[in-house]
This record gives sequence, C-alpha cells and structure tokens, in this order.
Amino acid sequence: MADKSSSNAYWAANVRVILISLAIWFFCSFGLGIILRPALKGIHVGGADLGFWMAQNGSIYVFLVLIFAYAAKMNKLDKEYGVEE
Repeated sequence: MADKSSSNAYWAANVRVILISLAIWFFCSFGLGIILRPALKGIHVGGADLGFWMAQNGSIYVFLVLIFAYAAKMNKLDKEYGVEE
C-alpha cells in the first residue's frame, strides 16, 4: 500500500466498518434496552422481558459477535489492500 489513494481508501473502509459496528451496538444496547423497552414488554426471553434482557445480557452478546465480525471484516480488508500480517 504505497500510494496515498490506496491508503485513504483503506482508512475510509476501516472507519466505515467501525461506524457500522458502533451503530449496531448503540441500537442493541441503548435502543432496545432503554428507548424501546416499554414496547418490548410483551416479549419474554429467559424469564424477563426483551428490553430488560437486552439491557442486561443481549448487548454483551451483540458486542461479542461484533468483535468477531469486525476481526473477520478487517482481515478481509487487510488482504484486499495488501496490509495483512
């Protein structure tokens, strides 16, 4: 990755992946756990309503999935732009 345009494209792709991941995590933790919690009262998961479950457990599971998805996507981008380890 010697030229400036390739470097800028790599970082633009990297920032895009980060922003998408943060948006998903924000929606799952803050959106489902706090803002939409009253609307999710009727749906039960593990003995609690879905909003409470997302606030306590679900956002952590989503975060763990996002870590692995981010690593896989960044490995793919690294290979695409020739900066793999």
